[in-house]
Amino acid sequence: MKIAIGSDHVGFELKQTIKAYLEELGHQPTDFGPFETSRTDYPIYGEKVAKEVASGQYPAGILICGTGVGISISANKVAGIRAVVCSEPYSAKLSKEHNNTNILAFGSRVVGEDLAKMIVSAWLDAEFEGGRHEKRVEMIQKIEHE
Repeated sequence: MKIAIGSDHVGFELKQTIKAYLEELGHQPTDFGPFETSRTDYPIYGEKVAKEVASGQYPAGILICGTGVGISISANKVAGIRAVVCSEPYSAKLSKEHNNTNILAFGSRVVGEDLAKMIVSAWLDAEFEGGRHEKRVEMIQKIEHE
């Protein structure tokens, strides 16, 4: 799967690890920056990745900042995005199964490399269940269009 990935300067090193991990799993990550550790602003990269996912060019995105919170808030401002911040695999799994999330975010100051890999795997392996959850996702989509 093609996956858009981005971070801020705080998440840069973990982003490098996750890109390599995605490639090991057979995915095709595309890095939308930053490309160095110089101080930068997370909304830039949250928006870049979110626009790529919302356009349909990428079916999924991964974002990393210090906590995952700021970059996910930025991504969620783009119509069509359902970004989730996760610090453990169970919430990542259920966010996909129940909310059909299309962007996963986490914090490099919150989770280490091994836990980040487990979160990514749980999220990527999960599938939207539809059914009773479909109505709720449609309700969320309606809110963003009002």
